Amino acid sequence: MTTAKVTPFKHKWTFSLLWTNIAVAVVDLIVFMVGPARTAATVLHTLAFTFVYANLTSALAMWVLGWLIDRLMVRKVPPWIVVIPGILVFTVGGCLAAQALLTALGAASPQRFWPDYYGTLRFAVPLALVFGLGAMTHATLLARVQSMEQELHEKEIADERSRKLAAETRLRSLESWIHPHFLFNTLNSISALIAVDPARAEQIVGRLATLLRASLDTSDHPLIPLRQEMAMVESYVDIEKVRLGGKLRGTMDVPAALEETGVPPMSVQSLVENAVKHGITPRPEGGEVGVTARTEDSSVRIEVRDTGPGFDLTSMRAGHGLDKLVQRLDALFGDKARLNISCRDGYSVVEMIVPRV
Repeated sequence: MTTAKVTPFKHKWTFSLLWTNIAVAVVDLIVFMVGPARTAATVLHTLAFTFVYANLTSALAMWVLGWLIDRLMVRKVPPWIVVIPGILVFTVGGCLAAQALLTALGAASPQRFWPDYYGTLRFAVPLALVFGLGAMTHATLLARVQSMEQELHEKEIADERSRKLAAETRLRSLESWIHPHFLFNTLNSISALIAVDPARAEQIVGRLATLLRASLDTSDHPLIPLRQEMAMVESYVDIEKVRLGGKLRGTMDVPAALEETGVPPMSVQSLVENAVKHGITPRPEGGEVGVTARTEDSSVRIEVRDTGPGFDLTSMRAGHGLDKLVQRLDALFGDKARLNISCRDGYSVVEMIVPRV
């Protein structure tokens, strides 16, 4: 089944630090332009101080906050819980570390340590909040875009897989219908009916045409109305009734309210075909095949039952028609659809559960 994935933040440290320094340079430039004239030495001294403050503060904050945010995103916890407190803590701590470093290097006066530190905080805290929240917003939006792109890519893969499986199913059905045994048996049945019941012979020709035409007409549709699917089922059962005679008994019970429910093409038909071939035909006394549909919550349950011996999904070989159907249901609906197999009241029952769409 397809599962949603959380895309963690991808931290580009070099890129982030570059933008931090560019932002500091822009702010300094604005201050120099609107403030009183300064000498080149004063400008360089101010730039050096601000770059030390900015890099000590931002590098530590990006490393620790980035680590925390990644884990919060994986656990689906809003990262805003730690962002604002984290920015304040690392701004205060980073500025203190920067002031201590500059004092130790002799670039700042020890006597001016605390006044310079508090004066720096007045500017550093608002700027850190503005740039930090801006970076966080950008990162959040980027993560959402990446997540949407990933979901879209997965959906495209699932759709392509569904189309491929549907095409394989239609090809398999066509091959089974134009297989010499099925085709010759159907033509022999039509030939035998012509002399005794021409109207019935003409009806069977129409049934065969319906099957072949439906296989081609649904080629571009991942889902078709249940009524259209049941028309194929009725055509197939009617043809097999002529061949098997009284050995095959069939009943259909689909409420009118469910006729527009979307189902994969050839899904119910393949279940019925499997029941006739493996549950009814091998038995000398024949048997009964029935199709019923009912709603349960937001799902539709379509049952195909027969009086054959039954089987187990775990014993189904890869590439079998029902194996393909399981894959198609998975590709189309994920965990909202499935096949259940059971024995109930003397019947082998295959139940296809799909969401009501």
